[in-house]
Amino acid sequence: MVQNLFYFLTFLTLLSALMVIFSKNPIHSVLYLILTFFTISGHYILLNAQFLAAVNIIVYAGAIMVLFLFVIMFLDLKKESEQHIPALAKVAGVIAGGMLLVIFVAAFKSMQTITPDEASFNSQIGLVTTLGKVLFKQYLLPFELASVLFLSAMVGAVMLGKKEEGERNTF
Repeated sequence: MVQNLFYFLTFLTLLSALMVIFSKNPIHSVLYLILTFFTISGHYILLNAQFLAAVNIIVYAGAIMVLFLFVIMFLDLKKESEQHIPALAKVAGVIAGGMLLVIFVAAFKSMQTITPDEASFNSQIGLVTTLGKVLFKQYLLPFELASVLFLSAMVGAVMLGKKEEGERNTF
């Protein structure tokens, strides 16, 4: 039952991710990306990582996708000005994609699969309490450094967005 659900979610994830790429309408691409995030959250739930599933839905499918939709609607893409992509850019894209494919194939060839040992299986791995203990005991310094980095980025964004005293609104 769980294996069939995994295969169904995988098929749906790949299909919606491909539709993000091949959809002509940018609004439809964003909606397919939201579906992709929900199916990835389903994978997290199957892996017993309920906290990651909830964070994925709240942060990515919620906040980030609202930002994407706002930017797409703000750009006014109804203009019929289709830009021509140079042939050199297409060739470079194909070469970069081919190199990425070679790297993925090499990584998957060297990957070793392990079978879980039922004696040492811990069902509490993906839960919030276990994550909090590991985060605040083992990785306290990187966690605090990341928080300082985010704080400085937030202050920088506020300073960049702040208007000078004599500046007028140009909209």
